[in-house]
Amino acid sequence: MFTGLVEEMGRVEIVRRGRIVELFISASKVVEDLRVGDSIAVNGACLTATRVEPNGFWAELSPETISRTTLGQLRPGDPVNLERPLRLGDRLGGHLVLGHVDEVGVILGMREMGGSKVMSVRVSPQGMRYIVEKGSVCVDGVSLTVAAVGESSFEVALIPHTLAVTTLGLRKPGDEVNVEFDIIGKYVERLLGRGRGEEGITVEFLREHGFA
Repeated sequence: MFTGLVEEMGRVEIVRRGRIVELFISASKVVEDLRVGDSIAVNGACLTATRVEPNGFWAELSPETISRTTLGQLRPGDPVNLERPLRLGDRLGGHLVLGHVDEVGVILGMREMGGSKVMSVRVSPQGMRYIVEKGSVCVDGVSLTVAAVGESSFEVALIPHTLAVTTLGLRKPGDEVNVEFDIIGKYVERLLGRGRGEEGITVEFLREHGFA
């Protein structure tokens, strides 16, 4: 479990051994207490540290991760957003993030707004149903608040701090980004059974328990 608050940016080195892709990610802060087997979010995707060194850590990319995220597109030297898991008792400064990327979105535009920027991201129609104005969304591991909702895209505001300490400050139109939708919305949809032909929670159930 993560919060979408990036702790530092690391740099990537890539080693390919047949079908296995290994990443060495140089870092300083996140390796302070990192151990082999620990989870760590890399551009919003939860990976497992397979080896830990004083100046970074190793992680393997599974075929599923390569097919469902942008991590397979990384090139040597690329920066990545890093975050260690949330500890019980820590402040929840962002929102609940699982590190399970739902889909890859495309940046449609980046426009200036004072010292900040407004970023527009296109996602699938299935994904748009989880986007709510003033709700939360995770983009490349960064917890953001939805500023506006369109038919096939949403907008988020990037403050100067976010632009300076995450990779979003380097993004441009046409770039692909990892998107994780709010887990609460997905669970609510599952309980209600919408779009899946399931009974879910009925109106009768809600009335019986005083919710309707």
